[in-house]
Amino acid sequence: MTFKALLLTCEDDAKPVASLTELTDADLPDGDVIVDVTYSGLNYKDGMCLNGLGRLVRAYPHVAGIDMAGIVRDSNDDRYKAGDEVILTGWRVGEVWWGGFAERASVKADWLLPMPEGFTAKTAMAVGTAGVTAMQAIMALEDAGITPDAGPVLVTGATGGVGSIAVQLLARRGYQVAAVSGKPNADAFLKPLGASEVLPRDEFEPNNRPLESARWAGAIDNVGGDMLSRILAQVKYGGAVAIVGNAGSNDIKTTNVPFMLRGISMLGIDSVMQPNERRQAVWAELAKTLDADQFASVISSISLADLPEYGNKILNGNISGRTVVDLSL
Repeated sequence: MTFKALLLTCEDDAKPVASLTELTDADLPDGDVIVDVTYSGLNYKDGMCLNGLGRLVRAYPHVAGIDMAGIVRDSNDDRYKAGDEVILTGWRVGEVWWGGFAERASVKADWLLPMPEGFTAKTAMAVGTAGVTAMQAIMALEDAGITPDAGPVLVTGATGGVGSIAVQLLARRGYQVAAVSGKPNADAFLKPLGASEVLPRDEFEPNNRPLESARWAGAIDNVGGDMLSRILAQVKYGGAVAIVGNAGSNDIKTTNVPFMLRGISMLGIDSVMQPNERRQAVWAELAKTLDADQFASVISSISLADLPEYGNKILNGNISGRTVVDLSL
């Protein structure tokens, strides 16, 4: 029996070619559990994989898609049986292992989680890696002592997947949220999600000052580079910055002054290799915090065939909110 997949092929060092094709179970990698995928999600990393960037994919042919949700078709592991609803995010699936941009996937049982309570396949994939990352960042800030009464929390790249979910979650947990975006319609998008103010990106151009006026109790940064350098100089005493992305740059030009004189912290957030116990705690916090109706307003659906176009859009910053891939379309 065949199934649809978006298959990436590549010759030499050329850009991968994505083709909607039919595969069989014999084409799948040798995993413990076969899943009939019903939904996947679109993340920045998926855009990179679809376009052959960052050497994330090194072996072709390949099926990308770092997130998936579906129903177990067959299992060689006692933890899962046919008919179970499951999700998968991270574990380098979609990069070094075939991922969720297909109607069927074969994966390791250790990478799966039962469908979290309160979620459907669609809403779980709308959350996906982006939401897991945003929630991890908030939990890390709270573990570092950042509370709503400490002052505003800044979110950069706020109209993107991680950023828009972070804005919603922070606001729902009682934080005053300042959001940064370069998009002209950012106010109309972000304020209904809970942002108390929306700041233009050019407010964070480099200025080489080691310290500035203390403004932020904490921050969630999706951008890196010059913007992160400016933010570090503006964090209040004892504050913290959760580092979740590098859409602007991997480089940071800063000094040790904010760390010594204000005792601030940088918190690295990894959503790929987190142990399952921590993942389950993150999903439980997501279930408690997300407003389902509000979240639904930022979800859009596409098909497998739409992915090449949307992979370019997400890399170019032309997508707001969360995009899910509906495998039935």
